[in-house]
Amino acid sequence: MAADELIHVTRWHNGEKTYSPFSDGEMARRRDAMQARMEEAGIDACLFTSYHNICYFSGFLYCKFGRRYGAVLTRDGVTTVSAAIDGGQPWRRSVGDNVTYTDWRRDSYFTALKDLLPGIKRLGVEFDEVNLDLKMLLEEHFPGVELVDCAASAMSLRTIKSAEEHALIRKGADMCAVGGRALMEAVKPGVPEHEIALASTSAMVRGIAESFPFVELMDTWTWFQSGINTDGAHNPVTNKIVEAGDILSLNTFPMMFGYYTALERTLFCGHASNAHYDLWQKNCEVHVRGMELLKPGARCCDVASELNKMYAEWDLLKYRSFGYGHSFGVLCHYYGREASVELREDITTVLEPGMVVSMEPMIMLPEGAPGAGGYREHDILIITEDGAENITNFPFGTDEMIVGK
Repeated sequence: MAADELIHVTRWHNGEKTYSPFSDGEMARRRDAMQARMEEAGIDACLFTSYHNICYFSGFLYCKFGRRYGAVLTRDGVTTVSAAIDGGQPWRRSVGDNVTYTDWRRDSYFTALKDLLPGIKRLGVEFDEVNLDLKMLLEEHFPGVELVDCAASAMSLRTIKSAEEHALIRKGADMCAVGGRALMEAVKPGVPEHEIALASTSAMVRGIAESFPFVELMDTWTWFQSGINTDGAHNPVTNKIVEAGDILSLNTFPMMFGYYTALERTLFCGHASNAHYDLWQKNCEVHVRGMELLKPGARCCDVASELNKMYAEWDLLKYRSFGYGHSFGVLCHYYGREASVELREDITTVLEPGMVVSMEPMIMLPEGAPGAGGYREHDILIITEDGAENITNFPFGTDEMIVGK
C-alpha cells in the first residue's frame, strides 16, 4: 500500500452498541447539562481528554498506552476519538459517534479533531488534565482558537449523582462486601498478603460478571496490608507473611463501567493487644461521629474541623494522615477525582442531596509506639434531602473483625 493510500481518520463502527447501566435519557441529561453550561460560558465545543470526563459523557473508558483520546462535545452531541489499536470497542461503548485515527501519521489525532471542530473560536479543555505538550499542539493545530477551562464546570456536574448512578454505586458497595467477606475468610497466620488479596479480588470479579448482561471486567483490585504495611492508605500488596497479632487493613475496590467504590476496615489476625484495641475503638468513635455529620448543608471543612477536636482530645491529631473522606463516582486511584468534595480543612464546598461521600478517618502510629500501625474505617453515604443514607453494610470495630483465629 502506498503511503498516500494509508487511512489516517475513519469510522470503525464494528458491531452494535453494547449494554450500559445508564439509559439514553441519563446520558442525554449529562450532555444537555454540559451544553447549557457551554452556552452560558460562550464555549463553542469541549474537548475532554481525561478518563473520567470521557467516560462520564460517552460511556467509553480508554486504555491510554501512550496514545491520545478524546470526547468532543458540541451542540450536536458527543463523539469519541480513539486510536485504531482499539478497533470498534470505543464505538460499541460510546453513547454517541466515534472517530478512529491511525498511527500512520503523527498528527492523525489532530486531523480527527479538526474534522469535528470546524470554525470554532472558543474551545473548552480540561486545564487540570492538559499538559504543556498537548496545549502547545492544540495551539499549533487550532491557531487563533481560545482555550477555555471546562474542567471545573464538568466536575461540579459530576458531584451530584443521578438515581441511575446511585443504583450502580449501590451495586458497587454490595461487591465491596463480597470481597471483604472473602478476604476475612482467607486470613490466616502464615499466609502472604498477595494470596489473601487474590481471594478478595477473584470473588468481586466473579460477582460483577454475574451482575450484568455484559460488563468489561477491568481494574477491580484489593489492597490488603499487614503490620507496618498498614501505615499508608495506598500501600501496595506485598508478599509479606501475615503473623498472629498483626494489625491488618482490608481495602476492596470493585470497578464497574468506570465507577469505583470502596470498603476499608481495620482487622487483626488472631488477637489485638490492649493498646491496639484502645486506638481501634477511638478511631471507630471518630468514624461514627463523622457519619453523623454528613448531611445537606454541612461544609466539608467544618466536618474536618469537628473531627479534629476528637483526635486532639486524645492527643492523636498528630497521627492523622489525610482528609476524612471524598466523593464517589466516575473515578479511580489512577484517574480522576472530584476534588471539590473532599472532607478537608481547605475545602468549603457545601454538601448537597445527591452527592456520594465517604467517611474514612485514619490515624497511623509509627513502629515502636504502643499500638503501632494504621487504623482506618470507610463507609459510603448518599446525601439525602434530610440526612445521609449509609450504603455500606459491613461491620466495623467488633470482635468479628478479629480474624484468622
